[in-house]
Amino acid sequence: MDKPEKSKVFPIYIVDAFTEHSFSGNPAAVCLIPPADDVGDDIKQKIAAEMNLSETAFPKILNDSDTFQNCKRFSLRWFTPSCEVPLCGHATLATAAVLLKECNNESQVIEFETLRGILKAVKAPNNRIQIDLPAYESHPVNGKYDKLVKAVAKDLPVNEVVLSSDFKNLLIRLCDTVTRKEFESFKTNPTELLAAADGLIGVIVTLKGSNEECVDREGNHYDFVSRYFAPWSGVPEDPVT
Repeated sequence: MDKPEKSKVFPIYIVDAFTEHSFSGNPAAVCLIPPADDVGDDIKQKIAAEMNLSETAFPKILNDSDTFQNCKRFSLRWFTPSCEVPLCGHATLATAAVLLKECNNESQVIEFETLRGILKAVKAPNNRIQIDLPAYESHPVNGKYDKLVKAVAKDLPVNEVVLSSDFKNLLIRLCDTVTRKEFESFKTNPTELLAAADGLIGVIVTLKGSNEECVDREGNHYDFVSRYFAPWSGVPEDPVT
């Protein structure tokens, strides 16, 4: 009889990004696996499925002589409950927060090697962390995704629809007449979205932002609002705000 595989224990942190309050913001899991105990992609995928958050991040030390406390450059990968994704902003912030605040990494700048290039996390004033994400060009789609737009926005008026081909994300900007309440309350059916289009990673729905605080027709103030649907990646809706 084969001996059972020896179990391994890895610290996993759940971090709420973009907020100062627990149980709000955008949660991500961060799993710290020492180089000597690295596991295969199948195990990483199972860990992400077990965490059941929109993304679980796996930072990897590149130099075996380094530790999570002193390493300045890591590789970084992100998994949803069903697949690996090439980029995730909030899980990158979450990873940097764990390294800087929980592992007491003293680096002023931490670099991450990712499928989308090098990302840098920088210590900012007031105990904050700043990252720069790659910009992707987008272009109008001229009716190609009308069925998907209808499945997402239903009867809400749409101002424009653009596609980022490199990032495989569709962006739907609703008309300025849509209230924040209407924006936050509309519902989608993941099955309908999957049937309406394929080959995408996700759909972003947003309202026009501005440099000054926005006010909808009901008098509600906001700076920026968006919703993100990614059933193609196993995430019906990412709780990004």
